[in-house]
Amino acid sequence: MRTPLIAGNWKMYTTPSEASAWMRGLLEDLQSQDVSNVELVLNVPATHLAVLAPIVADTAVALGGQDVSAHAEGAYTGELSAEMLVDAGARYCVVGHSERRQYHHEDDALVRGKVLACMNGGLVPILCVGELESERDAGEHEATVIRQLTGALDGVEISKSEDLVVAYEPVWAIGTGKTATADDAQAMGAVVRSFLKGRYGPLADGIRILYGGSMKPSNADELLAKADVDGGLIGGASLKRDQYLAIAAAAPR
Repeated sequence: MRTPLIAGNWKMYTTPSEASAWMRGLLEDLQSQDVSNVELVLNVPATHLAVLAPIVADTAVALGGQDVSAHAEGAYTGELSAEMLVDAGARYCVVGHSERRQYHHEDDALVRGKVLACMNGGLVPILCVGELESERDAGEHEATVIRQLTGALDGVEISKSEDLVVAYEPVWAIGTGKTATADDAQAMGAVVRSFLKGRYGPLADGIRILYGGSMKPSNADELLAKADVDGGLIGGASLKRDQYLAIAAAAPR
């Protein structure tokens, strides 16, 4: 059985001092909630990592970054390498988020470089894929996701299932209040799983596939009950401790 991964994405919210207080509150809340059946990850702004790492040390909460350079080091002003993120306390890193693709014009080739940078630098990439509303309306949603997976994972090898996480994020459902139905999420999860099996064989059975489009307490149980939805990449709800923990509580045991 794949351990559900409940991954928050804080985007560009909170300051490091605000995040410290928030995290201490979360750890207090966790004293009264059993989360042994899930893995909790919070992907936070890079400025927060070194501040939060001592707070979450030896707890049930892991940290992740929200972006990484495709380069290991060099004259790339403003970029952060995987080694830097790991040293600051990150274990995971979001790669290819739709906001990076839209606002920073990241293509599949660059996303592939970032996936490799994560793996070479000691991070587990959370690879984001997903379609625009126009692509879904045109019946091109599966082809879009397969194209993104093909480009991002071309020549990328893994030695164990835990080396990779894939997050399906229908772009039209991010921050809009719209949510794919649980059946829609499962259908795309099955498409992703089939692609991964073609690429990685039996290892694909253990790769976790997350749903990343407005998961919240009111729909988490239905989404997380699906066979190929192994957790969530959660935006706004992950900034609210009660909602984040309610989603974690909805994961199957």
